[in-house]
Amino acid sequence: MTTDSIDGPHPIARRGLMLILSSPSGAGKTTISRALLKSDGNITMSISVTTRPPRPGEEHGKDYFFITEAEYHRMVKAGELLEHARVFDNFYGTPRAYVEKQLVEGHDVLFDIDWQGTQQLKASAGGDVVSVFVLPPSIEELEKRLRGRAQDSEDVVRKRMSRASHEMSHWPEYDYVVVNRTVEQSIAQVNSVLVAERLRQRRRAPGLVAFVNSMRGET
Repeated sequence: MTTDSIDGPHPIARRGLMLILSSPSGAGKTTISRALLKSDGNITMSISVTTRPPRPGEEHGKDYFFITEAEYHRMVKAGELLEHARVFDNFYGTPRAYVEKQLVEGHDVLFDIDWQGTQQLKASAGGDVVSVFVLPPSIEELEKRLRGRAQDSEDVVRKRMSRASHEMSHWPEYDYVVVNRTVEQSIAQVNSVLVAERLRQRRRAPGLVAFVNSMRGET
């Protein structure tokens, strides 16, 4: 296990955690995720396996682990994926071995996934999971943000708004809920969650035992 800065100059080793951010499209989870990755050197984005071909500029092992459909189904059957889903004509999943390596080394892993992926992760790795649902301040503001991005057609915006109500109905399944009134405030709130969860006793038990024993003169 590695250490981070939560203990100041004398850090205590801990197990990493899996931080999930979910929200309706346009509510802000991707913006918050990018801010966390930029400001915190001890958190890394989860890298999924996918059966789709690489897009221009994408790298194997950095953007995705690009695999064949046969390998994907083998991994599902062998229980090597923490969560998996079919999206249109391609398959995606979270490799268990990659995530476990990060956690053992004390690194936190960030997931930008929906409520269905969250349910799967909680079922397969519940003790390591910390889940945050990001809500918009109002349905009107959500629609305004979607239109303001100018990335989607009118038909796509309507579909996203139609899905938003169903997605938001799953907020009680999450550990924390952040209402994204301002990006700065929401980033600060998610950071607070991350700091608190890093201090949980169960994540730091091995390091704490050694630390307390050293102060008591025990080995």
